Amino acid sequence: MNSIDEIKKPTKEEQQVALESYNALDAVLKQISSQNPEIEIEETKERIKVPIQALRLLSKILHVTAQGKPISIVPLAMEVTTQSAADFLGCSRPHLVKLLEEGVIPYTSVGRHRRVKFEDLQKYKKAMKASQKKLLLEMMKQDEDYNMYDS
Repeated sequence: MNSIDEIKKPTKEEQQVALESYNALDAVLKQISSQNPEIEIEETKERIKVPIQALRLLSKILHVTAQGKPISIVPLAMEVTTQSAADFLGCSRPHLVKLLEEGVIPYTSVGRHRRVKFEDLQKYKKAMKASQKKLLLEMMKQDEDYNMYDS
């Protein structure tokens, strides 16, 4: 499994194959009632039981890949370096370290190195996006109140 440092954008060919696969899998998933359906690998004729949640996750992965977006699967409990955490958040490492030292994002120390749980990064990022959206809506309301929009 790739680390979050090694995420690559899918090629045009990968996007096309992902789109075709997504369309086929999405249609099949709507018809499945079993919690552990069997899939067949055409080349080997091997049949494999797969949890329905895993197939739904695969469908989401294919959909995102078809859109040309890079994707990575990271266990929520995985701990990452401060540089990887900063890259994920789109900020500088010194800014991330400041957030850690202020207690905004929890972390653990391994020797003299800090580690951050990916789950905590996701929570922080989600909270920041919600805060940004709220502020943007407030600004739009103020603009409307003061008739700053062109009609």
